[in-house]
Amino acid sequence: MHTLRPGQKVAVEPNFSCGICPLCREGNRNLCLSRTAVGIDVNGGFAEQACLPVRCCWPAPAGVSDDQLMLAEPLAVVVRAVARGDASQGESAAVLGVGALGLLAIQVLKAKGLRVLAVGRTDRRERLARALGADGFATTESGGSVDAARAFSGREGADLVIETAGTARAVEQALELTHPGGRVVLTGLPHEASTVNFFSIVRREIRIVGSMIYREEFPESIQLLSQGTVLVDRLVTHRFPLDRIQEAFAAHRSPDAIKVSVTT
Repeated sequence: MHTLRPGQKVAVEPNFSCGICPLCREGNRNLCLSRTAVGIDVNGGFAEQACLPVRCCWPAPAGVSDDQLMLAEPLAVVVRAVARGDASQGESAAVLGVGALGLLAIQVLKAKGLRVLAVGRTDRRERLARALGADGFATTESGGSVDAARAFSGREGADLVIETAGTARAVEQALELTHPGGRVVLTGLPHEASTVNFFSIVRREIRIVGSMIYREEFPESIQLLSQGTVLVDRLVTHRFPLDRIQEAFAAHRSPDAIKVSVTT
């Protein structure tokens, strides 16, 4: 349990479990069926006041900026996904999707010593992905991402694929990017059904792992930010004061937006 004081700056874990169900008691609190989402089930960051359990408020180290704290939550999602994929130094990885999660995943994988191929729908964010550590870049729009993964890895595909795009097609593409015996971690939440070739999954013995938000990853996330191992300055693309919040929502829908900050 954290010890907090009034006025202390914290990073907020915006999903919290009930703490009493069988899933919570066995340590699977991220899978709790009665989980509360701040901003959906209870008042969120745009309210005058929000009430959260102390366990969901992580003290910010000195010198950590508001922008860094804002990215602590998606970074915790990525830290868990990379761990779920058993990422090992020297391996090749493909990150599918170059939104906020994908750009954070590139940095976490690089910090763990992997070579990383970023895969976007278009090449619009290639320069940014490379600036954040990607060793290669491919697009799904051109249809050459599978060949690119093979050329990049020097074999039948990447050792590990981290999917962050959250679409039905992205699930299918992620499975195509790895080699037989490889691993795929799905972090996105598609709202439509995927058409998956299970013959290929069995024949190639692909290990598919789902990764749902986070459990105990916030401390590592905040440490990565505090140490400067993960950079976020180029991920916050728009900033608005609270009285211009409608402009912020409009900016969020722009293809150029990655993270939009609203401050008081």
